[in-house]
Amino acid sequence: MKKKIIFATGNQDKMREIREILDGLDVEILSAKEAGICMDVNETGKTFEENALIKAKAVAKRIHEIVLADDSGLEIDYLNQEPGIYSARYMGENTSYEKKNQALLERLLGVPKERRTARFVCAVAAVFPDGETIVKRGTVEGYIGEKPEGENGFGYDPIFYVEEYHCSTAALTREQKNALSHRGNALRAVYGELEKRIQGNEG
Repeated sequence: MKKKIIFATGNQDKMREIREILDGLDVEILSAKEAGICMDVNETGKTFEENALIKAKAVAKRIHEIVLADDSGLEIDYLNQEPGIYSARYMGENTSYEKKNQALLERLLGVPKERRTARFVCAVAAVFPDGETIVKRGTVEGYIGEKPEGENGFGYDPIFYVEEYHCSTAALTREQKNALSHRGNALRAVYGELEKRIQGNEG
């Protein structure tokens, strides 16, 4: 029987990226919802790493498989690294990202490019059936553009620009984005341990 990885998210855009990035693993990758686990986890951590581990451990209590969870967000240096760990809840959980992005652009109105530095941060936590845990962080540096751009991304992608391509991460192809993204970097950091567990006798 093919081994499984359960990812503690209900975000289908995120699941698509995760499956593409972990494509080389001989494993079935399911969201928690697809695995029949529906739960709201209270993210009480003070860091991305703490929140990722809280989510992974909560799901791991319900299923005997490898469980992954991530916590990610946008840090804007000029705004004291806001919205940070509150990125998903910035301006309220039900506020559209179009409104969130517009609000951030308005707060940065007139601020020169060199002071608009920002980064996407992603912490990925893995909890294995034997109780062992690992947490890895991935980042991508960039800056906040003057206006939203691109149709390929989600969340804050339309306003987050990368110097290498002179465009937003929403204007990149999926392959380009996965190659440089914070989530891609964090998942690649845990890839080796996942591969070892999947090929071995555990998980």
